[in-house]
Amino acid sequence: MNIDIHQILAKLPHRYPMLLVDRVLEFELGKRLLALKNVTINEPFFVGHFPRRPVMPGVLILEAMAQAAALLSLESAGVEIDEKTLVYFAAIDNARFKRPVEPGDQLLMEITLLRLRQGVQRFQGVARVGQELAAEAEMMCAIRRAP
Repeated sequence: MNIDIHQILAKLPHRYPMLLVDRVLEFELGKRLLALKNVTINEPFFVGHFPRRPVMPGVLILEAMAQAAALLSLESAGVEIDEKTLVYFAAIDNARFKRPVEPGDQLLMEITLLRLRQGVQRFQGVARVGQELAAEAEMMCAIRRAP
């Protein structure tokens, strides 16, 4: 299953400049997904990080993986998505950064569902540029309803 930007916009509340997933290339319900972020020089964070050598901040790589995990989470939990449905970060463990992500890179994020229990999910996230490992982390997300 391929999920395009229009479907992502319908599922996630994030918008520019915080939407960090451009497409889902592979999707296995309740198991895993492979998502894509095209990293361009036009990203607003490159103005200050760093002006002479632009590098995508590690926290935004984690955020991109979390957004991909949220897509897998919502679909796997069978949650009807509306304006009050939110997926929150609950934890990040064992985060490691192995390679800088720069303008012109395509960040491929493979997210694997490790556990789904009572609206809380645990994921393994791996981000690559080509075959090179850029970052990895375990994440927990919680699906909640906004008041």
